[in-house]
Amino acid sequence: MGSSLRASMAIIMAWLAVFLGLLIAVNCHDGLDYKDALTKSIIFLEAQRSGKLPPNNRVPWRGDSALHDGEDIHVDLVGGYYDAGDNVKYGLPMAFTITTLAWSALSYESELKAAGEYQNVLDGIRWGTDYFLKATRKNKLFVQVGDPVKDHECWVRPEVMNTPRTVLMIDDHSPGTEIAAETAAAMAASSAVFKTVDRQYSRSLLNKAKLLFNFAKSRKGTYDGECPFYCSYSGFNDELLWASTWLYLATKNPKYMQYIKEEAISASVTEFSWDLKYSGAQIILSEFFFHGDSALANYKNQADSFICSNLPDSPYHQNFISPGGLLHLRDGANTQYVTGIALLFSIYSDILGRNNQKVSCGEKQFEPTHLMAFAKQQMDYILGKNPEGRSYMVGFGNFPPTQAHHRGASVPCTVVDMSVSCGMSFSTWFNKDEPNPNELTGAILGGPNRADKFNDKRWDSSCTEPCTYVNSQAVGVLAKLTTLPKS
Repeated sequence: MGSSLRASMAIIMAWLAVFLGLLIAVNCHDGLDYKDALTKSIIFLEAQRSGKLPPNNRVPWRGDSALHDGEDIHVDLVGGYYDAGDNVKYGLPMAFTITTLAWSALSYESELKAAGEYQNVLDGIRWGTDYFLKATRKNKLFVQVGDPVKDHECWVRPEVMNTPRTVLMIDDHSPGTEIAAETAAAMAASSAVFKTVDRQYSRSLLNKAKLLFNFAKSRKGTYDGECPFYCSYSGFNDELLWASTWLYLATKNPKYMQYIKEEAISASVTEFSWDLKYSGAQIILSEFFFHGDSALANYKNQADSFICSNLPDSPYHQNFISPGGLLHLRDGANTQYVTGIALLFSIYSDILGRNNQKVSCGEKQFEPTHLMAFAKQQMDYILGKNPEGRSYMVGFGNFPPTQAHHRGASVPCTVVDMSVSCGMSFSTWFNKDEPNPNELTGAILGGPNRADKFNDKRWDSSCTEPCTYVNSQAVGVLAKLTTLPKS
């Protein structure tokens, strides 16, 4: 063999070795960059901010918006979050977003710090709680800004919207136990987060949480003002249990535990969402049972029931699993139930592990690692391990969606005219079958249907609309996944 041929063969063998090494590396790795997904998930929440944006804004196509919210009633209500693809600020889902984001910060502080995202999560929480502090008065809470009917008749960016910024509130005469209690939960959970970071701010949040909880339980009544978009079908008992649980966690005051044991109403459920929080409270309270409080046995049993109803290999499994392996509770932002269940499975697996416990589903027992494996499988599906071979997070992974049902993302930044015609806005931007001009980085969209099929069209909102509470629940799970051994 000539020297040139030997040299050529050596080069080929060297490249083959590199290729095989890369192939082995890929096959030994999930192929999913959880840290990147975590970062982008938080960036989406920043894209949902209303008000005067900070100098470190990481979403270049977003600008200041709704800077006069509350002026009509002489109250400063600037700030907070838009819930989804519209430009209305709804109190109930906003508060749930902050509660679950705070829960992630408490449960996965070290993981978030290792990923370099802890401060961004704190900033995200504070963006919501700053708004709630302004919106809270004694026996009064401002719970909505914007007119949903008028807003949904106009497809424009929040920076140039010209629709009414109507303010709704609850008070002594118009109670709203669900929203008051959920906002109390958000403030209490956040106060626990800031306790070692900013004690004065933490105390301010806790004081407001106590006021709101007292208001919620002393003037009970269902609030329907946010219907038809955020109707509380579950009633207010879950929010009262949820809020009292967070207040006990934040204060350790026995009066909140007394309320939990003697007055609160609980129930076995199969989901966790902005409207149904029983399972979240049950999982938190189960740890106190493991620490010796036998009076909480019912809550621990209900937490187990929640787990058993969702695990596919449990004899008590209830929720539908798609052919590709995704939990599917209902159309319309189904991923909110997926990330919610993943968060609870992840946190409960930690609680069980710390206390050397298992979950019993009849004769079958499940280790904490089994729960985390299911949470991981659900998140992996969202990020790309699914029959479609595509990611359902914008800007992440293979073939991510490009037509998020979102006003700010789908209307070009060059549109600066405040007199934009609402009638023309839908034909000009909404109905265009082309990628959004602004990437809604990190948004987890509604996701595929029961048959694992996804329609990446802006007008198919059940598939393509994002929500803050989908991402807020994903943050903790993604943070934990960044630290798990690669499979």
